[in-house]
Amino acid sequence: MTPQEMVVHQNSRVLALRYADGTELNIPIELMRVYSPSAEVRGHGPGQEVLQTGKREVTIVSVQPVGNYAIQPTFSDGHDSGLYSWDYLHHLGREQTRLWQDYEARLAAAGASRDPSAPKGQP
Repeated sequence: MTPQEMVVHQNSRVLALRYADGTELNIPIELMRVYSPSAEVRGHGPGQEVLQTGKREVTIVSVQPVGNYAIQPTFSDGHDSGLYSWDYLHHLGREQTRLWQDYEARLAAAGASRDPSAPKGQP
């Protein structure tokens, strides 16, 4: 499902997608980043996933189209290796409640946070 319109909202840190049928999906950029389809995040097989922490304030600095099927965003933390197909973005938008719950549970289990760490030498 290819969106008709895509807008990156920097202040609210949301990727807004609008489809021909009137469906609108607002995907938090943090969610996109922590569920990046890249090998850096997903690993190369089951059990190799890397928990992403401290990504609450991440933004998108640029977006490149990949053919007619995907986009490749560059995030403010430098991550740029994920190819987000239109189907995957639709999945993130539709399943974001469940994905957030899973992500927050994994963070809690690891004693980690969505917030960036304080600079070294500061609490």
